[in-house]
Amino acid sequence: MRSRVSFGLVLVAACSRGKSDPQSGTPAAALVHPVGELLTGEAAKGDWTTDAPGVRRKLTPADLPAPYATDSADNGAKVVPRPEGASPRVPDGFRVELFASGLTDPRMARTAPNGDLFVVESSAGRVRVLRDADGDGKPELVQVFAESLKKPFGIAFYPPGKDPRWVYVANTDSVVRFPYEGGDVKARGPREVVVDDISGGGLLRGGGHWTRDVVFSLDGTKMFVSVGSHSNVSDDAAEERRARIFEISPDGKNEHPFATGIRNPVGLAVHPVTGDLWTSVNERDELGDHLVPDYITRVRPGGFYGWPWFYIGDHQDPHHRGKHPELAAKVLVPDILLQSHSASLGMTFYAGTRFPPKYRMSGFAAEHGSWNRARRTGYKVIHIPLVSGVPTGEYVDFMTGFVTPAGDVWGRPVAVAESRDGALYVTDDAGECVWRITYPARATP
Repeated sequence: MRSRVSFGLVLVAACSRGKSDPQSGTPAAALVHPVGELLTGEAAKGDWTTDAPGVRRKLTPADLPAPYATDSADNGAKVVPRPEGASPRVPDGFRVELFASGLTDPRMARTAPNGDLFVVESSAGRVRVLRDADGDGKPELVQVFAESLKKPFGIAFYPPGKDPRWVYVANTDSVVRFPYEGGDVKARGPREVVVDDISGGGLLRGGGHWTRDVVFSLDGTKMFVSVGSHSNVSDDAAEERRARIFEISPDGKNEHPFATGIRNPVGLAVHPVTGDLWTSVNERDELGDHLVPDYITRVRPGGFYGWPWFYIGDHQDPHHRGKHPELAAKVLVPDILLQSHSASLGMTFYAGTRFPPKYRMSGFAAEHGSWNRARRTGYKVIHIPLVSGVPTGEYVDFMTGFVTPAGDVWGRPVAVAESRDGALYVTDDAGECVWRITYPARATP
């Protein structure tokens, strides 16, 4: 039976110009920085009114304010239906289309070697397969691959390469796998539990992180599993085996911490050339609008990133003043600091050749959007420039426009995946859909 998912709606991007921003009273057009200008310092601490494809930002530890420089806001987004005619904005020359709608809480997505898009519907406890066999931007087939999962999020194919034999899924409290052959749209056998003792989480603001991602090293000898903290900034016994990335053998053995002190490493990715493990991280809340920056970084084996006692180097969290001075000098500074409370989630590296050269082998990450900030930030997809696999420290708005002139939100990006033909897929759990970005812009069918 065909799913209720609907397909292939082509939209024209809409941008509001000259309207007043209800949060500030400032004309919206006046709040947009010139595209291409590198924003640093205070200018880089913008909000949704300063977002536009091509806007560049770079934050450094020197830009951090003192704790509680502003009040801690409770400003959750009001999610509204997508306005008539609205579409995300992407850089000139690109085109964004609605690939599939009618999904239920689409979260992580990854592409199989044969081109099928596997989308995890977390709240529904299942994985769907979306197949666009003819490449026209409309999936002809939608099938439930696996169901009755427990808050699934991460998904990966093993072994890496053109002929995987397993599909791994990270539940909130376990990692399971299903036998797979290329082209399967339904698991060909029962699940096998690989790791059964991951610390599961709830759905709590400021903690209770439940998402678990899973990826493999390029040679397939190592499995990496991310586990977020149980709390905002506690160091009690509930945090045992949390706020870290584990390295585990693909058979579930030989577990050990690969890196620690990472409050919520939601998304994982392995660079296709360097083999470096990267993560996209949600930092702590309740220290003010501009603390603590979320971040994206290469993960150093054995690295300690500070949580809960320190952040962004040796800055001590005021909740833990005087604790563990011996750790201060060991805290690593992440590669790319993002606007605080952006809620950086899934990430990927673009290995295709369809996008312009500056995007190739560089990163893309989904920013789900803030709640602990007076003025919204996030709600976009960013580009992460790299030079020979090394980050520059800056990031660039790539896909924006999910916030209405009134400050309401109609889209929240979660994950980014590359299609076999060099397009990008973006899952959106507020719109319950998947977007597709192509270059050069395709003609409307």
